[in-house]
Amino acid sequence: MDALSKLLALPDSEKRERGLRYTPSEIAQQPATWRTTFELFRGRKQQLSEFLTAAKIAANDPSSRPAVFLVGAGTSDYIGQSVASLLRKKWQCDVAAVSSTDLVTHQDELLLPGRNYLWISFSRSGDSPEGVAALHRALEKRPDIRHVVISCNANGRMVRDTVGLENVLRVCLDDAVNDRGLAMTSSFSNMVIAGQCLAHVFDGYDYQDTLAHLVRAGETFLPVAADCAASLSTLGLNKACMVGSGPLRGVARESALKVLELTAGRTLTMSESALGLRHGPMAALDEKTLFVCFLSGDPRVQKFEIDLLKEIGEKGLVRHRVVVSARENDGISLCEHHLAPPVNFVVPDDYRPPVDVVFGQLLGLFFSLESNLLPDTPSPTGAISRVVHNVTIHA
Repeated sequence: MDALSKLLALPDSEKRERGLRYTPSEIAQQPATWRTTFELFRGRKQQLSEFLTAAKIAANDPSSRPAVFLVGAGTSDYIGQSVASLLRKKWQCDVAAVSSTDLVTHQDELLLPGRNYLWISFSRSGDSPEGVAALHRALEKRPDIRHVVISCNANGRMVRDTVGLENVLRVCLDDAVNDRGLAMTSSFSNMVIAGQCLAHVFDGYDYQDTLAHLVRAGETFLPVAADCAASLSTLGLNKACMVGSGPLRGVARESALKVLELTAGRTLTMSESALGLRHGPMAALDEKTLFVCFLSGDPRVQKFEIDLLKEIGEKGLVRHRVVVSARENDGISLCEHHLAPPVNFVVPDDYRPPVDVVFGQLLGLFFSLESNLLPDTPSPTGAISRVVHNVTIHA
């Protein structure tokens, strides 16, 4: 039995005592819930395509298509970073992840007068104070902007407050992915799947075959990733560096956040691109640092990452390098630990985030347990909570 399955098999009383009622099962349920999210979007395909057509996403003249903002805070911002490249390629327009925290403070500077925009907002709870404030201000100041709100909570303010508005399309995912644990896990990957579904809304859902590959890869990756994460958590490491490029940069950032928040900051983390790490952050690497590289499947990008792995090895900066890749033989000679789904998983990097992020989530879970914390509520001081509170929105 793999390390995650062992946690899932614990008696309910022990799960409650150890803070394991939600987080392990929310990580484990992900591949099955991706199918549910896909079916939800397939059922609303016509409504979505009509709304996006009205927003001019499918305009014959690409120059008349809107600029697309992918809006969220924290993990929800990393969702946008994970799907921006795919949306840009499929929709052939400007697409950028713009955090709601930046929009609250600098919305006027980020929105150009006379420019058309489409906002896609991601939020697990729909109650993030910055997300709600940014959306409300845009609705008031820029009623010309169309919005797609994707949330895991049908009762959140971003959903409730926009009922009946013609320029807002609301999509609520299944309540099962409205994670009850503090850390976003299945909510993250399912909103990434939602973004991938949106990218394919005009192409007859050629995405269905890719989704099947993701589900199978996720199912087979979970046990091997869990055993590796559990083993690494026992090595006394107190720092972690996550590296990823392109759409996998969002995975690196989200993985770093999962380890940081689930260990209440006892494991310090950072994330960078393969080329960016040398420009200062490499100074933080030492023998107590876990180094994780989400290795690109793009041959050209992969060369840069392999160079970095070689350099770190030659300099002896860390003792434990992990390569997460799509194929079992990628980069295997350049690391101490190699992870890949034990199936034929050949998809472009744009589609890999839901699968790859599972390892980061599992690292957070097992490092949290090793730190004698409760993964469902890992912040003993109350420094962070499931939904951010006490943010005053100034006019």
